[in-house]
Amino acid sequence: MSFQLHSISLLQFKNYTNRSFLFPKKVVAICGKNGVGKTNILDAIHYLCFTKSYFSSSDAANVQQGAKGFRVDGSFEQNGQTESAACILRETGKKEFTINGAPYEKFSQHIGRYPCVIIAPDDAVLITGGSEERRGFIDALIAQLDAEYLKQLILYNKVLQQRNSFLKAAAEQGRMDESLLAVLDAQLIPAGNFIFNKRRDTLVAFLPKVKRMYTDIAQREEALSLFYESRLLEAGFEELLRASRQKDLALQRTTTGIHRDDITLQLGNQPFKNMASQGQRKSLLFALKLTELDVLTTEKKFTPLLLLDDVFEKLDEDRISNLLKQVCIEKNGQVFITDTNKERILQHMQAIGADIHLVEL
Repeated sequence: MSFQLHSISLLQFKNYTNRSFLFPKKVVAICGKNGVGKTNILDAIHYLCFTKSYFSSSDAANVQQGAKGFRVDGSFEQNGQTESAACILRETGKKEFTINGAPYEKFSQHIGRYPCVIIAPDDAVLITGGSEERRGFIDALIAQLDAEYLKQLILYNKVLQQRNSFLKAAAEQGRMDESLLAVLDAQLIPAGNFIFNKRRDTLVAFLPKVKRMYTDIAQREEALSLFYESRLLEAGFEELLRASRQKDLALQRTTTGIHRDDITLQLGNQPFKNMASQGQRKSLLFALKLTELDVLTTEKKFTPLLLLDDVFEKLDEDRISNLLKQVCIEKNGQVFITDTNKERILQHMQAIGADIHLVEL
């Protein structure tokens, strides 16, 4: 099975007034100085895959200065079938997403149709940042494979917000409506259990693969350990909510549940982020993302799009060739790579025998 993005058109999107790009080959190199809009092309592709930006939480932030809305169109080919996708932000601030002109009722229905993995400079936060970064990573992976997971996650977050508002109000009023709390818990528990089971089952297979991939990239064995961390591994969710009720009331928020899950990363017996060098962090980031690519490929039976934003800056030559050989030749998916240095990218691609399409900005 094959999957390819053939072209994209940007209207009033970031620094592009009206511009189209063709992508006739599987490896696309986007070159140009800093600030010319290389990353913006990748973000537009991300919009077509996830209905949202990778780099900013607000759609309005991606409208060209002075304009009131934007439009991103893409032409995809899947198994010989061509279809067009469009993401439109209207002047009213309303967003629409269509496939072949037909709009989705819910954007969540689109997730997984065009699987995609992106690696960008700020992704180091996946290693060094808080647990929400790693939860977001694992959620994005599972949501592309399982529509029900995304549905349950949206439901869980909605009920969690309601429960937190209820706890805040109860603390302010000095009294609690037990029956209303019971209703909220009855909605939260099944969604939480569904998400927990899915994360646990996914990570049991996923984390050992990350470790193997890390060894491949680093080219040596290191004492890396990765664990799924969740209170639900120790006790049932209902029991945990009951036990933390007083604490929840005192702190006016839900202190236990899958919204506190994490993936623990260790080197030796120490937290990975404290011990690891820049190169080790970068290797682990690539291991996480390339394992995500592998899992999606296995489950979908075709390779997702891979977007590499400015990844050459912090990798040595050997690691770059290893990485490029793996993603451009062995994986057989479509890869988009941005770089400020045209000669460097052409040299690397020639060395591994990749046939590339060059976009110069």
